[in-house]
Amino acid sequence: MKKLATVLACVAFALPVTAWAQNAAGTVKKDSYRFVIVPKVVHPWFDKVNNGAQAAAAALKAQTGASIEIVYSAPQTADVVQQNQILDSALATHPDGLAIDLLDPSGNRASLEEAQSQKIPLVLFDSVPPEGMAITHIGSDFCEQANIAARRLVEVLGGEGEVAIMQGVPTAPNHAIRAECHRKLFAQHPGIKVVAEGIDNDSIETAQQQAAAIMQAHPNLKGWVASDASGPIGIGQAIVEAGKQGKVTLVGLDNLPEMLDMIRKGVADSSSASQPELQGYWSVMMLWAQATGAPVPGYVDTGNAFLTKANVGG
Repeated sequence: MKKLATVLACVAFALPVTAWAQNAAGTVKKDSYRFVIVPKVVHPWFDKVNNGAQAAAAALKAQTGASIEIVYSAPQTADVVQQNQILDSALATHPDGLAIDLLDPSGNRASLEEAQSQKIPLVLFDSVPPEGMAITHIGSDFCEQANIAARRLVEVLGGEGEVAIMQGVPTAPNHAIRAECHRKLFAQHPGIKVVAEGIDNDSIETAQQQAAAIMQAHPNLKGWVASDASGPIGIGQAIVEAGKQGKVTLVGLDNLPEMLDMIRKGVADSSSASQPELQGYWSVMMLWAQATGAPVPGYVDTGNAFLTKANVGG
C-alpha cells in the first residue's frame, strides 16, 4: 500500500491538470484558491501534514498556474471548543476548502454542518466522518495500524505477559479505533493481560507521566502499545528514566524523529506508522478537486508502514 500511495503521489505531480480542469464537464477554473487546514493540536506530526499540503499547493501551482494559499491553524491544546472556534473563524472567511482532523465527532458536528450548508469543500484527514455525514476522508486503516503494533508486541513477548495501552485523546476517532483494536487483538491471546491504560491527550509530557506511574504500579509490566504519535515518545522516555530498557518492550506508533531515534537506540522495538505527508498532500488535492466541481472519492487510503531498526536508517 505504501508503494501504491507513493506511485499515486508521483502521478499527481505529472497529471496535465490544467487541460483536465478546463475540459472536464462541469468543472471550473480559478486563478487562486485558499485552503484552511485545522489539525487536532500543535504537534510535530501535524507539521508533516502541513509539509505535504504545501507540496500539493506547489504542484498545483506548477501545473495550473493558479495561486494556492495554505492556511494552517492549529489549536494550542487538544480541546474541541478551541478547535471549533478556529473552524468557525475560518468558515467566516469563506475559504475555498477546509481540511480537519476531528477531536470529537459529536463536538465538531455543528461546524461541519455549517461548512456543508455554505457549500464549502470539506475533507477529513487522519479521521473518519461523524455518523450519517458524507465527507471525503483521508488516512490509513487505523485498526490495521493498531493490529500491526499489537501483533508485533505479542510476537516479541512470546504470547505471554502484562501489557499496557496508551489511548491518546479518547474522543478522537482514530485514537479510539486504535485503542479498541489493540484491546481486541490482545484478547485473542490468553497469555496476554492488559493491566492498565493511560490517557495522554496527545501530549508527550503527559504520556511520560502516565507511563511512569503505570510502570511503578505494575512492576511486572512487559510491554506497551500506543494509540497516538505522542504516546510512544513519552513512554520511551519513561522506560529510559526507570532503567527498564530491555525489560519493557515498546512497539510505537508513527514516524516522528524521536520515534525513529528510539528504534535506532533499542528503546523501542518497532513502530506502526501512518504517512502524514501523504495525508496533507491528498487533502489539498481533494479540496482542489471539489473546488473545481470535480467528483472525489469517499476515502483515500494513504497506507501504513512497519518500521524496525533494519529499515529506519542510521
